Amino acid sequence: MIFGFNTDVKHGDTIYHVQSEAREGDQLLQTQVFVRGRCVGKKAISYARPASQTGFGDAQKEQMLRDQHRQVLDGIREGKLESVLDRGEAEALAGIKELDVQWLNAASVHADGNLTMQLRVTEGGAAAPGARLIFRFARADAAPFYTQAVADSGGSAEIKIEVQESTLPDSSLMVQASYEGRTATRKFLLRKGE
Repeated sequence: MIFGFNTDVKHGDTIYHVQSEAREGDQLLQTQVFVRGRCVGKKAISYARPASQTGFGDAQKEQMLRDQHRQVLDGIREGKLESVLDRGEAEALAGIKELDVQWLNAASVHADGNLTMQLRVTEGGAAAPGARLIFRFARADAAPFYTQAVADSGGSAEIKIEVQESTLPDSSLMVQASYEGRTATRKFLLRKGE
C-alpha cells in the first residue's frame, strides 16, 4: 500500500511544506521539509527491524509515519525544527533568513502613565538595522492608535504611548516589521501583571 502525508504549516512569516512518505524499496519512512520549493531538511527512520517482526503491517507502518510527520509539524510550530531533523539537515535550514520580532521588556511595560515597548528585529538571528516598525494599539473603548519607529543599528526600537494602566488588560498591540522586502507581524495581548 502506498500512503503519505502533505501539510502546510506557518511559523512566523515562513510557510513550511511537510511531506512524509514510506519508501518501500529502502524500507524507510521519510519526512521532507520544504520552504519556497526548496528542501531544507529531512527526517528518516528505517522500518526494517519492525517489519521483520510478526504482526507488523501497513497499519503499523502508517502509524509510525503519521507520528513522525506530527513530530516535525510540532517542531515547526514550537520553533524547534532543527531539533527534530536528521543531523546535517539543520545546516540547510540555517541558510533561510527569517524576520523575527522580539518583545524585550514584556514583564514591565507601563510606567509614568506610558506604555513603553522595547522590541528587537532580527533576520536569521542577526540584527536588522533600519527595519521599519508600524504599531497598531487597540482598546475596546477607543479608536485604534497608530505609530511607527525605525530600528537602530542593533535592530532595537522603542515606542511610548500615553495610556492609563487600567485600560491595558483589554488592549492589544499589533506590530509589523519590514526589512529588505521581508515582513513579520506579531500581535501582543496586554494583561495586568500579578
